[in-house]
Amino acid sequence: MSAEQSVRANRRWWDGAADEYQAEHGEFLRDTGFVWCPEGLDEADARLLGDVRGKRVLEIGCGAGQCARWLVTQGARAVGVDLSYRQLQHSRRIDLDTGLRLPVAAADARALPFADESFDAVCSAYGAIPFVADSAAVMREAARVLRPGGLFVFSVTHPIRWSFPDDPGPHGLTATRPYFDRTPYVEFDEDGEPAYAEHHRTLGDRVAELTAAGLVLTALTEPEWPEGHDRVWGAWSPLRGRLIPGTAIFSARKPAA
Repeated sequence: MSAEQSVRANRRWWDGAADEYQAEHGEFLRDTGFVWCPEGLDEADARLLGDVRGKRVLEIGCGAGQCARWLVTQGARAVGVDLSYRQLQHSRRIDLDTGLRLPVAAADARALPFADESFDAVCSAYGAIPFVADSAAVMREAARVLRPGGLFVFSVTHPIRWSFPDDPGPHGLTATRPYFDRTPYVEFDEDGEPAYAEHHRTLGDRVAELTAAGLVLTALTEPEWPEGHDRVWGAWSPLRGRLIPGTAIFSARKPAA
C-alpha cells in the first residue's frame, strides 16, 4: 500500500476508534499521566526525557494529549500533534475537565507544522511511528524541529513481536512469521479499501532511520513486565510480557552545534 493510503486509512480508523479507545484505556493513561507503554513504565519514574522545566517539548501522535499534558505539570511548554481530529477533540475535553490547556494541532507526522530547531525535546509514546509507511520521514522531521543537543524519545511495539500472533494468550507465544518480513499489516473495509495499517521495522531499521536523520542513539529501553501488573491490553499480557519484550523505547540526541 502507498504512504498516502496508510495516512487515509489510519486517520479514518482513529477518528472512528477514538471514543472506544479513550473509554477503555483512559483510566490507565490518566488525564495527566505519561505512560510509555502497556507495561506501565511511567515517565515520572523513568525520566527518559530528563528535567523538562522551561523546555519546549513536542509530542508526536499525542492522541488525547495525556503525556504532553503531564509535561505541562512538570513546567514544560508542551505541544501535541495528532493525525486524528477525534483524538484531539478528546484532548480538548480533558482540557476542560482538568483546567490544563494543552496546545494541539492536527498534522501528519511526516510534515510537522513547526519551524526548524523549535523544540528542546520531541517524544512519542506509541504515537504515529508504527502507523506511518515512511517512518524515516518522521525521524527526519523530529531531527529538523529539534534544537542542537535536543532529545528524541519514542516507544513502539518491540519488533520481535512481529514474529508472533497478536494474541495475549498461549497462542501468542509461538513464532509464526519471519522477523525480517516487512510486509505491513493491513485491514480492509467492505469495499476493499485499506481501513487500518501498521508497518514493521526491525531494531536495525530503527537505528538506521535515526542515524540517517542525523541523530545519535543514546539508549534502547526494553521495559520488563512488572510484578503485580495484571492488565491485558490487546496482545500485551502478563503471560507474554514475562517471556518476551513488548515495547522498545529509543532515545536519541541531535548533535550539539
